[in-house]
Amino acid sequence: MSFKNRRRWRIIATYCIGWTLAFIFLTIVRGVGTIEQGVIDISLMQGVLFAFFMGPIFGSISGYAQILTDEKFYRRTSARKLFFIRLVISIAFLITLVLVAYIVFPPLLGVEISLRGFILDKGSFPIYFYVFCVDVFMAALSQINLMFGGNNLWKMLQGKFYTPHEENRIFMFLDLQSSTQHAEVLGHIKYSTFIQDCFNDLGVVIEDEAEIYQYVGDEVILTWQLKDGLRNQNCINAFFRFKNQLLKRQAYYKETYNCIPFFKAGLNDGVVTATEVGKYKKEIAYHGDTINTAARIQGQCNAYNQEILISESLKTKLDITNFHCNLLGNITLRGKNTDVQIYAVSQ
Repeated sequence: MSFKNRRRWRIIATYCIGWTLAFIFLTIVRGVGTIEQGVIDISLMQGVLFAFFMGPIFGSISGYAQILTDEKFYRRTSARKLFFIRLVISIAFLITLVLVAYIVFPPLLGVEISLRGFILDKGSFPIYFYVFCVDVFMAALSQINLMFGGNNLWKMLQGKFYTPHEENRIFMFLDLQSSTQHAEVLGHIKYSTFIQDCFNDLGVVIEDEAEIYQYVGDEVILTWQLKDGLRNQNCINAFFRFKNQLLKRQAYYKETYNCIPFFKAGLNDGVVTATEVGKYKKEIAYHGDTINTAARIQGQCNAYNQEILISESLKTKLDITNFHCNLLGNITLRGKNTDVQIYAVSQ
């Protein structure tokens, strides 16, 4: 199974668990120490069983809707249309929930009630409001998770970044070439849209298990756990996958911006410190010479007229089969006391 599909299944699983817990919470709140005002009055055990039955079903529906929104509509439509699409999905979700509940509960409890009576029952409206709020909360949580990248939100909630710890990682610095020239020709607004399109196309690197660490102007920093980046040459494949994606869309870039984006990359591996930083704006940060060296290597791409350079340290760990590596020799990198051997990589 591809990494992209594993990510989709992880989203659906999260939604299934979330909706199951939400239904259990609703059952406990309405079923313990309260008097039901509506016609449908279910016991605590019946409600819990309903939660375990309906949670995965509606979690799958809601999770798929979120995947559809992220992959098909986000950044491909205006913010107003995106909000309208999400609202329609939420309403359709609520209608589905009502219909399923009407099919299940009246026969189960031996209650005769029309569909209209079931929908307008005075005990139903608080449930409608609750379901709508949970749906909004789950969608918002999904967007927050995207901002942190990967599965880092869950790790932060577990406190894994609260205390600094060491990790073996690979870092790639990707830099847009001729960025100053593009900005002068396009103007600030159109240049920002140009960068947005480039970074949206960068999404293809999730197929190579890449984590997007930071966007810094027209530069992007990708990272992998060492074993993930080495597996199947993911750290090298990611660059060429992104390059090919831009080439596939070169007609769009030429027509829209009258230019074709081209990125150069530098890679290095090593031990870094991972920690949570910031008080009022939290962020996961990596510190260490490994990152500085990767940035310096990327800075040598123009000097050697190469599109991707890697350190000797990374090259010796990679089982390179589909690419050619050319030793460029020892170079002195700014800020380092010892020379670093670098290799140019080509298809």
